[in-house]
Amino acid sequence: MSPPGLTRGAGVLPDAALKKAVGETVMFTTTVTPPETPFQSVHWKFGENNIIVFNVDNFTEPEYEGRITLFISTGSLELRNLTLTDSGEYSVLIGQAGERPKEGRTRLDVHEIVSNVTATSSSTDLEEDSSVHGPENMNLIIYPAQKYHEKGSDISLSCSADSRPVAHFTWLLNGDLQNDTGPELRLINVQESQSGNYSCGAFNSKTLINKTSPPSVVSILEIVSNVTATASSTDLEQDSSVRLSCSSSGSSLSFLWLNGSSEVTASDRVQLTDGGSTLTVVSVTRYDQGPFRCHVTNPVNNATSYPIHLSISYGPENINLIISPLQEYYKEGSDVSLSCSADSRPAAHFTWLLNGDLQNDTGPVLRLINVQESQSGNYSCGAFNSKTLINKTSPPSVVSILGAEGQDNNAYAGTEEVKYADISIFQKANGGTVHLVPLSNSEYAEIRVNNNPPEASSLPTYDAHQQRMKKPAPQPPPDPAQLHAQVHKK
Repeated sequence: MSPPGLTRGAGVLPDAALKKAVGETVMFTTTVTPPETPFQSVHWKFGENNIIVFNVDNFTEPEYEGRITLFISTGSLELRNLTLTDSGEYSVLIGQAGERPKEGRTRLDVHEIVSNVTATSSSTDLEEDSSVHGPENMNLIIYPAQKYHEKGSDISLSCSADSRPVAHFTWLLNGDLQNDTGPELRLINVQESQSGNYSCGAFNSKTLINKTSPPSVVSILEIVSNVTATASSTDLEQDSSVRLSCSSSGSSLSFLWLNGSSEVTASDRVQLTDGGSTLTVVSVTRYDQGPFRCHVTNPVNNATSYPIHLSISYGPENINLIISPLQEYYKEGSDVSLSCSADSRPAAHFTWLLNGDLQNDTGPVLRLINVQESQSGNYSCGAFNSKTLINKTSPPSVVSILGAEGQDNNAYAGTEEVKYADISIFQKANGGTVHLVPLSNSEYAEIRVNNNPPEASSLPTYDAHQQRMKKPAPQPPPDPAQLHAQVHKK
């Protein structure tokens, strides 16, 4: 009985007893599929006695030294130079991480070879009887079982066949016979040139039958390494072109370009050539500065290059002039600040213009301290890029500064001297008189009707005075009934 949870016979070892003759070789072939990772342990026993224990500490019983071969990929065991005492029950226990252990049991019967027996037959064509047969049921197993193998790794191929006597094994690569013989072919430190279709041949020296297994593909690839990205130039101007190239060691390579974390795909401005290893960007914009990386993959591994940063010069563009504080008029003696900005790489050099005339001031901020009326006008800023050699000027902005006398209608009250006309008018119309009494040191007259004191009034504003000075004096109407006056200046 097998312990609970273990399998016996079918699925691990054949239930049917194996029959062999003294001096022959027997193969205890398991039906276990080779795992991706090696078995943790394989333990073979003959009855209650150990044959071999494969784990961290491998141990083979002394009486089996030189007589056995353990195939690690499947746990199968070959026993050579059989004797009558090798008859009995054989068992195997296979342990693998994360799985329940697998057990198999089978029986071997070893018979002594009958010799000096003479027999005649009516036919000499009969070459197979109940004990001489094969080879049949050929099986080729590759370990580790994977589609691709790294260059420099080790690969093991094992071949088995039902045959009596035991078959003689040979190996073929792409149909060409190799020098290797035996049921196992070990490929150590494999190279790409060893890739191809492997098959094994089995020959029975009694039946003279030779059979070949179906081919199994072994693909060996060099890992991706030394990925390097270069640029035709990293200092560019907007609308120019740049070519990025990627190189890498390895085989069966695939290339992918990244701008930041986004994949770069072909478009009107982007060209991918040389199998994707070359990236060309035409008419670069400020958004093409990167970082660019080249990501290379093959079925074995992948790697990415160091980033490439592009410095793209552009502008100046979007020039903007801001005046602070923002108002329609500014008092004489106040402070005004003008700031200029522009999209530009490298940063633009700023100059200032007043009414189209270049000023001595430079820099993005122009500060007008204690402004005077003479500083009124149209202000604009110029932006110059030393890389693109482009110079642009902002639209003008008006700064209006008013003198102190223009700010308050009472500015001419009190004792402040004004220059008005000194006029006397005498008129008789309907019996009344009008006296224009001259004011001291003035160009204006005080009007008195019938020589009565004038009503209280305020002096005209500076703006009204200026407007009056620009216009011709009004002419009296020709109607004789109207008021006439004689004006003279003393």
